Amino acid sequence: MLHKYKNATTFTFFWIAVFLMLSGLMSATCNYSFKDTSPIPTEVKNFRVNYLENKAGYVNTQLSPQLTEKLKQKIIGTTRLKQTNNEDADYDISGYVSAYNLSTISISGSNSSGNRLTVGFHLVFKNRLDDKKNFEAELSRAFDFDAGLSLSQAESSLNDEIVKNITDEIFNKIFSNW
Repeated sequence: MLHKYKNATTFTFFWIAVFLMLSGLMSATCNYSFKDTSPIPTEVKNFRVNYLENKAGYVNTQLSPQLTEKLKQKIIGTTRLKQTNNEDADYDISGYVSAYNLSTISISGSNSSGNRLTVGFHLVFKNRLDDKKNFEAELSRAFDFDAGLSLSQAESSLNDEIVKNITDEIFNKIFSNW
């Protein structure tokens, strides 16, 4: 193997470099943590999700009840918090669908070939144990669909995705620092 290298010094440097790389890889540890998440304080015991109204110009009648229930289920299934309907809940969550807008995103020839449904949500979060943590936020998600579909057809195919994504946006805004 020594004949491949011009001299012994090159050979020595090669093996030192290999040794250092292997040592570095073997001693490296992988520490991964969610530093952006906010742990729920131990004194917080329960939450209330008020009915999430639809105040958009166009009202999808299925959206509000499905968002309300999906958010409750996500919090119950993902946190240790208990649901309550009492007005003195530690975390009080309310809000409304603030936008439900349709726009064209692509044109082929003289016809639309793609549309976008943008759903906006106004979130109101009250932490009854720490008023400094209260906030309001505007959240928004866009959902693209083929222009050959009517809005009602698109809603049928996108409804589960809309509910899941808006619920995730609300949950992440409340329970993390993202």
